Amino acid sequence: MKNWDSLDEHGVCTADRDCEDAYRVCQVLDIPFHQVSYVKEYWNEVFSDFLNEYEKGRTPNPDIVCNKHIKFSCFFHYAVDNLGADAIATGHYARTSLEEEEVFQQRHVKRPEGLFRNRFEVRNAVKLLQAADSFKDQTFFLSQVSQDALRRTIFPLGGLTKDFVKKIAAENKLHHVLQKKESMGICFVGKRNFEHFLLQYLQPRPGRFVSIEDGRVLGTHKGWFLYTLGQRARIGGLQEPWYVVEKDGAKGDVFVAPQTDHPALYRDLLRTSRVHWIAEEPPAVLVRDKMMECHFRFRHQMALVPCVLTLNQDGTVWVTAVKAVRALALGQFAVFYRGQECLGSGKILRLGPSAYTLQRGRSGAQVAPESPGDGPGLRPPL
Repeated sequence: MKNWDSLDEHGVCTADRDCEDAYRVCQVLDIPFHQVSYVKEYWNEVFSDFLNEYEKGRTPNPDIVCNKHIKFSCFFHYAVDNLGADAIATGHYARTSLEEEEVFQQRHVKRPEGLFRNRFEVRNAVKLLQAADSFKDQTFFLSQVSQDALRRTIFPLGGLTKDFVKKIAAENKLHHVLQKKESMGICFVGKRNFEHFLLQYLQPRPGRFVSIEDGRVLGTHKGWFLYTLGQRARIGGLQEPWYVVEKDGAKGDVFVAPQTDHPALYRDLLRTSRVHWIAEEPPAVLVRDKMMECHFRFRHQMALVPCVLTLNQDGTVWVTAVKAVRALALGQFAVFYRGQECLGSGKILRLGPSAYTLQRGRSGAQVAPESPGDGPGLRPPL
């Protein structure tokens, strides 16, 4: 897939280099090579959303959105419909509840056609499960993938460790891909000077860095949307580190605190968008009790956080963490787990007040505009 159509900061088109690497693998394995371009789809479905989220002051995750719209939709349908593939295989470290034989058997099951097909069809939902290599597990990035795509996807690396995969590649003379660095940065765009890159697309909106503790103005910045909660704010003229704790989009102020573990960085409550549930829509226990214990994370590879979900009538959920977590930010995805199963995810659209805010008796600055009708209260219903 070619999804991005420009040079990197060294003047090299990384998509062309990746294409050449893939072609050489196909030559070694003696299998056909196909190339398809989704530059337009990637721009419309992933990158425009990415810019739109940043302009609103949020912190998007383009990798999750890309998997949903490009890899497991555009590419999936191309493979199945155009190439006549039985299934797709990807290099994600993840597993499903289907054995490979079951994936291929589905091709030959005659299913009823027409409007009421799904109503009369009895199909066991496919579960998304964590990989054997827990450090490399990538279910976080697959948490918005559809049932249809998962049903016809195999993950050959799901039961392997990264080291073992490298050993297999070396034994099969695939040294040119062994030497490739881990993919970093924005999905398909790569690692770049982030502020410089964003300001190529968004207008600068200069504002102030303000101390959360005493209201002192510590410096200026080029745009409040360039900063996410928890990151270090590099403020000209100051040697000691300050960290972003809140943002005020109306005034353009970025509030900062002097320690990496400052209480203003910690919150225990959030509300998501309508959750995409992978296997059960939504889980039966959540429907029955309106509440459910599980775990969540909002960054890949962070430790899972115990939490309680409260289901709202519109399909959104309140997430109450058992203990406050650092650097929750609007626009990130809260991804839910029970045991080895990845249940699905929802975008964080609202945050409860920080521990520091509660101590000071102030209301939190980050309230998402997408939450009409919530009223002033930020606590979930009991």
